[in-house]
Amino acid sequence: MAADLSHAVTPETARTLDGLLRERVRRTPEAVAYRDFNRVHANWRDFTWAQVDRQVARWQAALEGEGLQPGDRVAVMMRNSPEWVVFDQAALGLGLVVVPLYTQDRPDNVAYILNDSDCKVLLFGTLEQWQSFAGVRDQLGGLKRILVNEPIAAADDPRLSAVATWLPEDGGATRHLPTDPNALATIVYTSGTTGKPKGVMLSHRNILTNAYASLMVMTVGRADVFLSFLPLSHTFERTCGYYLTVMAGSLVVFARSVQQLSEDLQTMQPTLLISVPRIYERIYAAIRAKLDEGPALKKKLFELTVAVGNVRFEYVQGRAGWSPSLLLWPLLNVLVAQKILARLGGNLRAALSGGAALPPDVARVFIGLGLNLLQGYGLTETSPVSCANHPDDNIPASVGTAAPGVEIRIGEHNALMIKGPNVMLGYWRNVEATAAMINADGWLNTGDTARVDERGHVYITGRLKEIIVMSTGEKIPPVDIESAITRDTLFEHVMLIGEGKPFLSLLTVLNRKCWEQFAAEKGIGSDFAALCTPATEKMLLARVAAQMKEFPGYAQVRKITAVFEPWTVEAGLLTPTLKLKRPRVTEKFNAEIDRMYEGH
Repeated sequence: MAADLSHAVTPETARTLDGLLRERVRRTPEAVAYRDFNRVHANWRDFTWAQVDRQVARWQAALEGEGLQPGDRVAVMMRNSPEWVVFDQAALGLGLVVVPLYTQDRPDNVAYILNDSDCKVLLFGTLEQWQSFAGVRDQLGGLKRILVNEPIAAADDPRLSAVATWLPEDGGATRHLPTDPNALATIVYTSGTTGKPKGVMLSHRNILTNAYASLMVMTVGRADVFLSFLPLSHTFERTCGYYLTVMAGSLVVFARSVQQLSEDLQTMQPTLLISVPRIYERIYAAIRAKLDEGPALKKKLFELTVAVGNVRFEYVQGRAGWSPSLLLWPLLNVLVAQKILARLGGNLRAALSGGAALPPDVARVFIGLGLNLLQGYGLTETSPVSCANHPDDNIPASVGTAAPGVEIRIGEHNALMIKGPNVMLGYWRNVEATAAMINADGWLNTGDTARVDERGHVYITGRLKEIIVMSTGEKIPPVDIESAITRDTLFEHVMLIGEGKPFLSLLTVLNRKCWEQFAAEKGIGSDFAALCTPATEKMLLARVAAQMKEFPGYAQVRKITAVFEPWTVEAGLLTPTLKLKRPRVTEKFNAEIDRMYEGH
């Protein structure tokens, strides 16, 4: 059945991302657009579309005072908030290019991005963030203005201003400079195989068509409520949790923090949720932990509910016939399913998962409880949605079918290839990397291998390149990091672990001679037992971190397992060219890997 999009702003009407907001303000000026928690007064506050528009005008007036030209880059490094949206829209309306930054990224990595993109303005959320940049301030010479969205007692840099004093009282009318829809709108930096991030160039059209295609997969309207907690620096959240909601006129509630997510879910009662698998894994783990602490009967009842719920799901999806067990569902739904889903607000009609593979057991539980959990697939380079499951055609083991307007095909070596209006313009100032990613016919090679069934459902089967995709959605190039770590002669062999995990860990063979010298310097035992102490692990992690400074802040090793026994060709752990046989190493150290992630 075709989605009803009569209420939505089309890409043709919007033309640009700032034009999207202009049309939304014209249609529903007094509707509530955003809800945010005021930390000063400890209360929630609402902002209408008209109020957002007036704030955009104020920011534009202030930005114009900085002498910026269309095409100049400006960066934002703050938590999800109305101010993030207003800064973005103000910049876009003036023809500026927005560079989003992760709030948890390392200052040296941020400095690299700011210099590579030649940013002129940087917006911080807090003064503490700016203070953490003390060690790299000599690398920020290209910035003309540094803004902090909270009061400043005394500026320690002439470029530093508090937003409240920088903004004029009134900005007049909102500006919307004529802009080609195919013009560059944003540069989103993503981890590359060289260790340094690459700037993905996305146009207004890239993102607008992708947001509209997502609406065609799942209709969203003014009655919907989104709870925003995945960082807006993540393209999945930015396209589907921000621009899509402007397109549809939905309300977005900005969560206070991930730590307070459970409470915000229950009080705000969202209808739709967007997240990477890690959040669903956390909720799943919390449910399992509570069941393990409770009586056995309660656990059996839960397992029965999930089993019957999945039978019901397959029946409703039209893939299975009716079963007598379905007669139990009304009772199990009331006794178990509704009570658990109430912890998620009790009002969710669907939850969307992307950025990494969703574990099958996690999907099975939520679907069994009656929540339609929809997995999709995409890359920052594809704006990002390329494939998605539909509510009435949801195969959890797949990443769905091609998004409307997007073409897919299986290329050489079973590579998943993508073509469409959502494919990036290219990598910022990196012609070689662009040519390696997109061929002359416009097909983008995702680097993932896949198969497609007879109905067009895509199943990701592996990767052409060795890239770790964590459960947080971050992509890590292991070979480059491993090479960097082994620059320290203490580490003879190393293998990075983290596929589908919440953090990185490391398996390593230590050089015995170097270890004995290290142990003597630290005054610790040099035998194997000494390797297994928390104090030794902390010291080894510090050595690892010292070699990883050139990599993004999220590429941090938090656990390590060290041994002395060499990995050899004879043992089947190395190829004849001395490359790691990763599956064999993983198999050999399976128990150690499990221990490193115990409790996570």
